[in-house]
Amino acid sequence: MKTKSAILLFIICIASLAFNKADVIDDITGAIRSGNPKNISKFFIDNIDLKVIEQEDVYSKEQAEMILKDFFSKHPVKSYTVAHKSDPKNGSQYVIGTLETANGKFRTYFLIKTVGSQSLIQLFRIETENE
Repeated sequence: MKTKSAILLFIICIASLAFNKADVIDDITGAIRSGNPKNISKFFIDNIDLKVIEQEDVYSKEQAEMILKDFFSKHPVKSYTVAHKSDPKNGSQYVIGTLETANGKFRTYFLIKTVGSQSLIQLFRIETENE
């Protein structure tokens, strides 16, 4: 009986983590749709690998937020769609999407890793479609 209870508890914990990561992805994609850099950056690790068009480096969370703020001020969001989402594997998952702005379309890519109990973005890219 104890074994069945332990297995059930384990399954519930795994399902809870999977739902939590799905919620994080929904929150991130919602923030991208709204063009809200503050809501996106709250999911960044402290030093994020960021590429926004030609600007690429490892930035602090605050620097990355300012770069996104500049991008979204120049490229107001019209829509954002998720093109592909990987299955979670080894504590990480990636999402590829298309960001349509007033000034054209961009491909987005972000990588989420689970750090402790948090799912955080380690890599975030906004690239022109022809890259």
